[in-house]
Amino acid sequence: MFIGATFYAFEIPNYFDWIVKKTQFLKGIKATVTKTILAIAYFNPLWIARHLLFIKLFSGKLEAIGFHLLEIALWSFLVNIPISFIANYIIQNRFKLKWRFMGSAVFSAIMAIYYALSETIFS
Repeated sequence: MFIGATFYAFEIPNYFDWIVKKTQFLKGIKATVTKTILAIAYFNPLWIARHLLFIKLFSGKLEAIGFHLLEIALWSFLVNIPISFIANYIIQNRFKLKWRFMGSAVFSAIMAIYYALSETIFS
Protein backbone atom coordinates (compact mmCIF):
# COMPACT_ATOMS: atom_id res chain seq x y z
CA MET A 1 0.00 0.00 0.00
CA PHE A 2 2.91 2.32 0.76
CA ILE A 3 4.35 1.92 -2.74
CA GLY A 4 0.92 2.40 -4.32
CA ALA A 5 0.30 5.54 -2.29
CA THR A 6 3.70 7.03 -3.08
CA PHE A 7 5.58 5.90 -6.20
CA TYR A 8 2.64 4.61 -8.21
CA ALA A 9 0.23 7.37 -7.18
CA PHE A 10 2.71 9.92 -8.52
CA GLU A 11 3.98 8.06 -11.58
CA ILE A 12 0.84 6.61 -13.12
CA PRO A 13 -1.38 9.74 -13.32
CA ASN A 14 1.56 11.73 -14.72
CA TYR A 15 2.24 9.04 -17.31
CA PHE A 16 -1.43 8.96 -18.32
CA ASP A 17 -1.39 12.76 -18.67
CA TRP A 18 1.68 12.37 -20.89
CA ILE A 19 -0.15 9.79 -23.03
CA VAL A 20 -3.01 12.24 -23.55
CA LYS A 21 -0.60 15.01 -24.58
CA LYS A 22 1.40 12.69 -26.84
CA THR A 23 -1.71 11.41 -28.65
CA GLN A 24 -3.88 14.53 -28.66
CA PHE A 25 -3.52 15.07 -32.40
CA LEU A 26 -4.07 11.44 -33.39
CA LYS A 27 -7.49 10.26 -34.51
CA GLY A 28 -9.36 7.00 -34.87
CA ILE A 29 -7.65 3.64 -34.74
CA LYS A 30 -4.18 5.24 -34.68
CA ALA A 31 -5.03 7.11 -31.46
CA THR A 32 -6.63 4.04 -29.91
CA VAL A 33 -3.74 1.69 -30.65
CA THR A 34 -1.08 4.26 -29.71
CA LYS A 35 -2.69 4.97 -26.32
CA THR A 36 -2.99 1.26 -25.62
CA ILE A 37 0.59 0.48 -26.60
CA LEU A 38 1.96 3.41 -24.58
CA ALA A 39 0.07 2.19 -21.51
CA ILE A 40 1.43 -1.34 -21.97
CA ALA A 41 4.92 0.10 -22.43
CA TYR A 42 4.73 1.67 -18.98
CA PHE A 43 4.08 -1.68 -17.30
CA ASN A 44 7.13 -3.20 -18.98
CA PRO A 45 9.49 -5.91 -17.68
CA LEU A 46 11.57 -3.33 -15.78
CA TRP A 47 8.46 -2.06 -14.02
CA ILE A 48 7.48 -5.64 -13.14
CA ALA A 49 11.01 -6.38 -11.90
CA ARG A 50 10.85 -3.28 -9.70
CA HIS A 51 7.52 -4.49 -8.36
CA LEU A 52 9.07 -7.89 -7.56
CA LEU A 53 11.99 -6.09 -5.93
CA PHE A 54 9.60 -4.17 -3.66
CA ILE A 55 7.89 -7.44 -2.72
CA LYS A 56 11.26 -8.93 -1.74
CA LEU A 57 12.32 -5.82 0.16
CA PHE A 58 9.12 -5.51 2.18
CA SER A 59 8.96 -9.21 2.93
CA GLY A 60 12.55 -9.14 4.22
CA LYS A 61 13.84 -11.58 1.60
CA LEU A 62 16.91 -9.59 0.58
CA GLU A 63 18.79 -12.75 -0.41
CA ALA A 64 16.14 -13.42 -3.06
CA ILE A 65 16.94 -10.19 -4.90
CA GLY A 66 18.92 -10.81 -8.07
CA PHE A 67 18.96 -10.56 -11.84
CA HIS A 68 16.67 -13.59 -12.07
CA LEU A 69 13.84 -11.17 -11.22
CA LEU A 70 14.36 -9.57 -14.65
CA GLU A 71 13.89 -12.92 -16.39
CA ILE A 72 10.74 -13.60 -14.37
CA ALA A 73 9.49 -10.10 -15.20
CA LEU A 74 10.13 -10.59 -18.92
CA TRP A 75 8.14 -13.84 -19.03
CA SER A 76 5.42 -12.32 -16.88
CA PHE A 77 5.17 -9.36 -19.26
CA LEU A 78 5.10 -11.48 -22.42
CA VAL A 79 2.43 -13.86 -21.15
CA ASN A 80 0.37 -10.95 -19.88
CA ILE A 81 0.32 -8.93 -23.14
CA PRO A 82 -3.10 -10.15 -24.41
CA ILE A 83 -4.83 -9.40 -21.09
CA SER A 84 -2.92 -6.16 -20.62
CA PHE A 85 -3.78 -5.05 -24.15
CA ILE A 86 -7.51 -5.48 -23.56
CA ALA A 87 -7.46 -3.88 -20.10
CA ASN A 88 -5.32 -0.94 -21.19
CA TYR A 89 -7.41 -0.45 -24.31
CA ILE A 90 -10.49 -0.09 -22.10
CA ILE A 91 -8.74 2.14 -19.55
CA GLN A 92 -7.10 4.45 -22.11
CA ASN A 93 -9.93 4.65 -24.63
CA ARG A 94 -13.17 4.19 -22.72
CA PHE A 95 -12.46 5.86 -19.36
CA LYS A 96 -12.43 9.62 -18.97
CA LEU A 97 -8.99 10.94 -17.98
CA LYS A 98 -10.05 11.59 -14.38
CA TRP A 99 -11.03 7.90 -13.97
CA ARG A 100 -8.00 6.35 -15.67
CA PHE A 101 -5.89 6.27 -12.53
CA MET A 102 -8.69 4.51 -10.65
CA GLY A 103 -9.20 2.04 -13.49
CA SER A 104 -5.49 1.43 -13.68
CA ALA A 105 -5.28 1.07 -9.89
CA VAL A 106 -7.95 -1.65 -9.91
CA PHE A 107 -6.28 -3.45 -12.82
CA SER A 108 -2.86 -3.01 -11.18
CA ALA A 109 -4.15 -4.47 -7.92
CA ILE A 110 -5.27 -7.56 -9.80
CA MET A 111 -1.99 -7.66 -11.69
CA ALA A 112 0.00 -7.25 -8.46
CA ILE A 113 -1.32 -10.66 -7.44
CA TYR A 114 -0.27 -12.04 -10.82
CA TYR A 115 3.18 -10.44 -10.53
CA ALA A 116 3.64 -11.90 -7.05
CA LEU A 117 2.70 -15.32 -8.43
CA SER A 118 5.00 -14.81 -11.44
CA GLU A 119 7.98 -15.92 -9.45
CA THR A 120 6.31 -19.25 -8.77
CA ILE A 121 4.94 -19.60 -12.29
CA PHE A 122 8.07 -18.56 -14.23
CA SER A 123 10.94 -19.67 -11.97
